[in-house]
Amino acid sequence: MSEYLESSGDPAKPLAGRTAIITGSGQNIGRAIALHFARAGANVVVNGHRNRDALDRVVKEVEAFGVKALACLADVGNPQSVADMVKQAEDKFGGVDIAVSNVSLRLHQTFFDISLDDWDRILRSNLSASFYLARAVLPGMQKGKWGRIIHISGEDGFQGHIPGRAHNMVCKAGVHAFSKAVAIEFAAEGITANTVSPGSIETTRDWTQYPKNWREMRLSQIPMKRIGRVDDIAMACVYLAGDSGAFISGQVIHVNGGQFMY
Repeated sequence: MSEYLESSGDPAKPLAGRTAIITGSGQNIGRAIALHFARAGANVVVNGHRNRDALDRVVKEVEAFGVKALACLADVGNPQSVADMVKQAEDKFGGVDIAVSNVSLRLHQTFFDISLDDWDRILRSNLSASFYLARAVLPGMQKGKWGRIIHISGEDGFQGHIPGRAHNMVCKAGVHAFSKAVAIEFAAEGITANTVSPGSIETTRDWTQYPKNWREMRLSQIPMKRIGRVDDIAMACVYLAGDSGAFISGQVIHVNGGQFMY
Protein backbone atom coordinates (compact mmCIF):
# COMPACT_ATOMS: atom_id res chain seq x y z
CA MET A 1 0.00 0.00 0.00
CA SER A 2 1.23 3.51 -0.79
CA GLU A 3 2.43 5.85 1.94
CA TYR A 4 -0.43 8.22 1.10
CA LEU A 5 -3.10 5.55 1.46
CA GLU A 6 -1.64 4.40 4.76
CA SER A 7 -1.42 7.90 6.25
CA SER A 8 -4.57 9.55 4.89
CA GLY A 9 -7.69 9.70 7.04
CA ASP A 10 -11.30 8.90 6.29
CA PRO A 11 -11.72 9.32 2.51
CA ALA A 12 -15.31 10.39 3.11
CA LYS A 13 -14.07 13.24 5.35
CA PRO A 14 -10.91 14.53 3.66
CA LEU A 15 -11.06 17.83 5.57
CA ALA A 16 -11.75 16.38 9.02
CA GLY A 17 -10.10 18.42 11.76
CA ARG A 18 -9.49 21.40 9.48
CA THR A 19 -10.95 24.89 9.79
CA ALA A 20 -11.84 26.94 6.72
CA ILE A 21 -12.75 30.57 6.15
CA ILE A 22 -14.84 31.18 3.05
CA THR A 23 -15.52 34.82 2.24
CA GLY A 24 -18.77 35.72 0.56
CA SER A 25 -20.37 32.48 1.73
CA GLY A 26 -23.88 33.66 2.46
CA GLN A 27 -25.12 32.58 -0.97
CA ASN A 28 -24.23 31.18 -4.37
CA ILE A 29 -20.73 29.75 -4.90
CA GLY A 30 -19.48 30.67 -1.44
CA ARG A 31 -22.39 28.93 0.27
CA ALA A 32 -21.84 25.82 -1.83
CA ILE A 33 -18.16 25.74 -0.88
CA ALA A 34 -19.08 26.10 2.81
CA LEU A 35 -21.52 23.18 2.63
CA HIS A 36 -19.17 20.91 0.69
CA PHE A 37 -16.33 21.69 3.12
CA ALA A 38 -18.64 20.86 6.03
CA ARG A 39 -19.66 17.62 4.37
CA ALA A 40 -15.95 16.83 4.02
CA GLY A 41 -15.48 17.33 7.76
CA ALA A 42 -14.18 20.90 8.09
CA ASN A 43 -15.30 23.50 10.59
CA VAL A 44 -16.38 26.58 8.65
CA VAL A 45 -16.27 30.33 9.14
CA VAL A 46 -19.12 31.80 7.10
CA ASN A 47 -18.59 35.38 5.98
CA GLY A 48 -20.68 38.12 4.48
CA HIS A 49 -20.77 41.90 4.56
CA ARG A 50 -24.38 42.88 5.28
CA ASN A 51 -26.91 40.06 5.53
CA ARG A 52 -26.57 38.43 8.96
CA ASP A 53 -29.73 36.39 8.48
CA ALA A 54 -28.24 34.71 5.39
CA LEU A 55 -25.08 33.86 7.32
CA ASP A 56 -27.06 32.39 10.19
CA ARG A 57 -28.99 30.19 7.76
CA VAL A 58 -25.78 28.88 6.24
CA VAL A 59 -24.33 28.26 9.70
CA LYS A 60 -27.29 26.01 10.50
CA GLU A 61 -26.82 24.16 7.22
CA VAL A 62 -23.11 23.69 7.97
CA GLU A 63 -23.75 22.45 11.51
CA ALA A 64 -26.23 19.88 10.16
CA PHE A 65 -23.16 17.99 8.89
CA GLY A 66 -21.93 17.57 12.47
CA VAL A 67 -19.18 20.19 12.34
CA LYS A 68 -18.82 23.61 13.95
CA ALA A 69 -19.49 26.94 12.30
CA LEU A 70 -19.02 30.63 12.99
CA ALA A 71 -20.79 33.54 11.29
CA CYS A 72 -18.63 36.65 10.78
CA LEU A 73 -19.91 39.89 9.31
CA ALA A 74 -16.83 41.52 7.83
CA ASP A 75 -15.98 43.83 4.96
CA VAL A 76 -13.23 41.94 3.11
CA GLY A 77 -12.18 45.18 1.43
CA ASN A 78 -11.10 46.49 4.85
CA PRO A 79 -7.84 44.96 6.12
CA GLN A 80 -8.66 45.51 9.80
CA SER A 81 -12.07 43.90 9.37
CA VAL A 82 -10.42 40.86 7.78
CA ALA A 83 -7.79 40.65 10.54
CA ASP A 84 -10.54 40.78 13.17
CA MET A 85 -12.46 37.98 11.43
CA VAL A 86 -9.40 35.74 11.32
CA LYS A 87 -8.72 36.48 15.01
CA GLN A 88 -12.29 35.39 15.87
CA ALA A 89 -11.76 32.16 13.91
CA GLU A 90 -8.43 31.45 15.58
CA ASP A 91 -9.90 32.12 19.02
CA LYS A 92 -12.82 29.74 18.41
CA PHE A 93 -11.12 26.96 16.48
CA GLY A 94 -7.44 27.30 17.36
CA GLY A 95 -6.35 28.23 13.84
CA VAL A 96 -7.31 28.55 10.20
CA ASP A 97 -6.08 25.86 7.81
CA ILE A 98 -7.94 26.78 4.62
CA ALA A 99 -8.84 30.21 3.27
CA VAL A 100 -11.09 30.70 0.25
CA SER A 101 -11.26 34.24 -1.13
CA ASN A 102 -14.54 34.36 -3.00
CA VAL A 103 -16.02 37.87 -2.80
CA SER A 104 -16.49 39.63 -6.11
CA LEU A 105 -18.46 42.66 -7.26
CA ARG A 106 -19.42 42.36 -10.91
CA LEU A 107 -20.23 45.77 -12.35
CA HIS A 108 -20.81 46.34 -16.04
CA GLN A 109 -19.48 49.79 -16.89
CA THR A 110 -17.96 51.16 -20.05
CA PHE A 111 -14.40 52.37 -19.65
CA PHE A 112 -15.20 56.07 -19.25
CA ASP A 113 -18.15 55.35 -16.97
CA ILE A 114 -15.76 53.88 -14.39
CA SER A 115 -15.06 56.59 -11.84
CA LEU A 116 -11.91 56.66 -9.76
CA ASP A 117 -14.02 55.65 -6.76
CA ASP A 118 -15.51 52.74 -8.74
CA TRP A 119 -12.03 51.58 -9.72
CA ASP A 120 -10.71 51.72 -6.17
CA ARG A 121 -13.78 50.00 -4.72
CA ILE A 122 -13.69 47.11 -7.17
CA LEU A 123 -9.95 46.60 -6.70
CA ARG A 124 -10.37 46.53 -2.91
CA SER A 125 -13.17 43.96 -2.96
CA ASN A 126 -12.05 41.83 -5.91
CA LEU A 127 -8.25 41.87 -5.59
CA SER A 128 -6.92 43.52 -2.43
CA ALA A 129 -9.31 41.39 -0.36
CA SER A 130 -7.31 38.31 -1.36
CA PHE A 131 -4.12 39.95 -0.11
CA TYR A 132 -5.77 41.01 3.16
CA LEU A 133 -7.03 37.47 3.80
CA ALA A 134 -3.74 35.79 2.95
CA ARG A 135 -1.81 38.27 5.08
CA ALA A 136 -4.05 37.45 8.05
CA VAL A 137 -4.04 33.64 7.79
CA LEU A 138 -0.51 32.90 6.60
CA PRO A 139 1.28 33.37 9.96
CA GLY A 140 -0.87 30.65 11.52
CA MET A 141 -0.39 28.38 8.52
CA GLN A 142 3.37 28.87 8.79
CA LYS A 143 3.28 27.77 12.42
CA GLY A 144 1.36 24.64 11.51
CA LYS A 145 3.45 23.94 8.40
CA TRP A 146 0.22 23.35 6.50
CA GLY A 147 -2.22 25.56 4.64
CA ARG A 148 -4.45 25.91 1.62
CA ILE A 149 -5.31 29.22 -0.03
CA ILE A 150 -7.85 29.18 -2.84
CA HIS A 151 -8.90 32.17 -4.91
CA ILE A 152 -12.10 32.20 -6.91
CA SER A 153 -11.37 34.05 -10.13
CA GLY A 154 -13.32 33.97 -13.40
CA GLU A 155 -13.01 33.87 -17.15
CA ASP A 156 -12.76 37.68 -17.21
CA GLY A 157 -9.17 37.20 -16.08
CA PHE A 158 -8.31 34.93 -19.02
CA GLN A 159 -10.66 35.92 -21.85
CA GLY A 160 -11.71 39.37 -23.00
CA HIS A 161 -15.16 38.02 -23.82
CA ILE A 162 -17.39 40.62 -22.14
CA PRO A 163 -16.97 44.39 -22.69
CA GLY A 164 -17.54 46.87 -19.93
CA ARG A 165 -15.60 44.95 -17.28
CA ALA A 166 -12.15 46.61 -17.28
CA HIS A 167 -11.89 46.76 -13.48
CA ASN A 168 -13.11 43.19 -13.04
CA MET A 169 -10.79 41.82 -15.74
CA VAL A 170 -7.79 43.39 -14.02
CA CYS A 171 -8.82 41.91 -10.67
CA LYS A 172 -9.52 38.41 -11.97
CA ALA A 173 -6.16 38.26 -13.74
CA GLY A 174 -4.45 39.73 -10.69
CA VAL A 175 -5.98 37.15 -8.35
CA HIS A 176 -4.31 34.30 -10.22
CA ALA A 177 -1.01 36.17 -10.36
CA PHE A 178 -1.32 36.58 -6.60
CA SER A 179 -1.92 32.84 -6.21
CA LYS A 180 1.35 32.20 -8.01
CA ALA A 181 3.19 34.71 -5.83
CA VAL A 182 1.96 33.05 -2.63
CA ALA A 183 2.59 29.58 -4.04
CA ILE A 184 6.25 30.19 -4.80
CA GLU A 185 7.00 32.06 -1.59
CA PHE A 186 5.39 29.61 0.85
CA ALA A 187 5.76 26.27 -0.95
CA ALA A 188 8.49 24.97 1.35
CA GLU A 189 6.24 25.48 4.38
CA GLY A 190 3.50 23.07 3.31
CA ILE A 191 1.25 25.84 2.03
CA THR A 192 -0.37 25.78 -1.40
CA ALA A 193 -2.17 28.56 -3.26
CA ASN A 194 -4.36 27.99 -6.30
CA THR A 195 -7.11 29.57 -8.34
CA VAL A 196 -10.46 28.17 -9.38
CA SER A 197 -11.97 29.91 -12.39
CA PRO A 198 -15.72 29.37 -12.85
CA GLY A 199 -17.28 29.52 -16.27
CA SER A 200 -21.01 30.12 -16.78
CA ILE A 201 -22.61 29.16 -13.46
CA GLU A 202 -26.21 29.27 -12.25
CA THR A 203 -26.25 31.89 -9.48
CA THR A 204 -28.48 34.57 -8.06
CA ARG A 205 -27.35 37.83 -9.63
CA ASP A 206 -28.52 41.13 -11.11
CA TRP A 207 -29.75 39.85 -14.48
CA THR A 208 -30.45 43.38 -15.72
CA GLN A 209 -26.72 43.62 -16.47
CA TYR A 210 -26.84 40.64 -18.84
CA PRO A 211 -28.38 40.12 -22.28
CA LYS A 212 -31.84 38.51 -22.32
CA ASN A 213 -30.47 35.65 -24.41
CA TRP A 214 -27.57 35.00 -22.01
CA ARG A 215 -28.54 31.39 -21.34
CA GLU A 216 -29.06 30.48 -24.99
CA MET A 217 -25.82 32.19 -25.96
CA ARG A 218 -23.83 30.37 -23.30
CA LEU A 219 -25.37 26.97 -24.05
CA SER A 220 -24.35 27.35 -27.67
CA GLN A 221 -20.73 27.90 -26.56
CA ILE A 222 -20.41 25.14 -23.94
CA PRO A 223 -19.55 21.68 -25.34
CA MET A 224 -21.25 19.96 -22.40
CA LYS A 225 -24.50 21.80 -23.26
CA ARG A 226 -25.38 22.77 -19.72
CA ILE A 227 -24.83 25.71 -17.43
CA GLY A 228 -22.51 24.97 -14.53
CA ARG A 229 -23.70 24.44 -10.97
CA VAL A 230 -22.27 26.00 -7.84
CA ASP A 231 -21.51 22.45 -6.67
CA ASP A 232 -19.12 22.05 -9.62
CA ILE A 233 -17.00 24.88 -8.21
CA ALA A 234 -17.28 23.66 -4.62
CA MET A 235 -16.07 20.16 -5.47
CA ALA A 236 -13.00 21.56 -7.22
CA CYS A 237 -12.25 23.51 -4.03
CA VAL A 238 -12.61 20.41 -1.85
CA TYR A 239 -10.10 18.64 -4.10
CA LEU A 240 -7.56 21.46 -3.73
CA ALA A 241 -8.16 21.87 0.01
CA GLY A 242 -7.39 18.31 1.06
CA ASP A 243 -4.39 16.01 0.82
CA SER A 244 -5.47 15.33 -2.76
CA GLY A 245 -4.21 18.81 -3.64
CA ALA A 246 -0.96 18.63 -1.71
CA PHE A 247 1.26 18.68 -4.82
CA ILE A 248 -0.76 21.27 -6.72
CA SER A 249 0.20 24.91 -6.27
CA GLY A 250 0.26 28.05 -8.34
CA GLN A 251 -2.25 26.54 -10.74
CA VAL A 252 -5.67 27.47 -12.07
CA ILE A 253 -8.49 24.98 -12.46
CA HIS A 254 -11.01 26.09 -15.08
CA VAL A 255 -14.48 24.76 -14.33
CA ASN A 256 -16.38 25.76 -17.44
CA GLY A 257 -17.68 22.67 -19.24
CA GLY A 258 -15.06 23.08 -21.95
CA GLN A 259 -16.28 26.54 -22.94
CA PHE A 260 -12.71 27.82 -22.92
CA MET A 261 -9.73 25.49 -23.25
CA TYR A 262 -6.19 26.56 -22.41
